[in-house]
Amino acid sequence: MVGMEITELTQNSALIVIDVQKAWHDPVFPPRDNPAAEGNIAVLIDAWQEAGRPVVFVRHDSPKADSPLRPGQEGNDFQDFVEERRGRGTGPELLLTKTVNSAFIGAPDLRSWLDAAGIRQIVVVGIMTNWCVETTARMGGNLGYDVIVPLDATHTFDAAGPDGRVLTAAELARATATNLHAAGFAKVVSTAALLG
Repeated sequence: MVGMEITELTQNSALIVIDVQKAWHDPVFPPRDNPAAEGNIAVLIDAWQEAGRPVVFVRHDSPKADSPLRPGQEGNDFQDFVEERRGRGTGPELLLTKTVNSAFIGAPDLRSWLDAAGIRQIVVVGIMTNWCVETTARMGGNLGYDVIVPLDATHTFDAAGPDGRVLTAAELARATATNLHAAGFAKVVSTAALLG
C-alpha cells in the first residue's frame, strides 16, 4: 500500500508534526492502528533536527468544553517524547496552534512562515491520519507544496460513518493513502523509504 521508493528531500524540507498530544491516550477514544507511529515520528524529528532542517510542532487547542484537547488540560500537552525534542535542533522551529483540522488554518500562519523561508516541500506526520494529517496534506497540495506523508508515522482510530457502520483505523488509513496518492495531493511513503 505504501510507496517504497526513495523520495529526494530538499535541504529545507519542513517536517510538520501534527497533534501528538497526551489526550490521544485517553480511554474515551476507540481502538487505534499502527503502534509504531510514535517511534517513527521520533526518528523523523531526530533526523530533521540533526540535519538542521525546519520542524513545525502543531498543537490542537480544542474550543470544546468537553474535549481532552482543550487548553489547560493535561491532554492538551505534547506527548513527552515530542516535548523533550522541542528546541533541540539547529534548524528553524515553529510552534503552531490550531482549532480546526488543517495546520494551514492556525497561528502563526503556516503558509506565510513556509513561504518566507523559501520552503516548498513539507513532510506531514502525526495524529490523526484521516483527519488533521490528511486535511493538512490536501491543503498543502492545493497550495502547490511538494507534500510527502510517511503513513507509518501517523495513526488514527476506528470510526462510524453516517450509516452506523464502523471502519477500522487500518481501513481509514488505507483510504487516506489512496485519497492522497490517487488525487496527487501527496507522495505516500514509509519512514524507512523517506530516510533512504
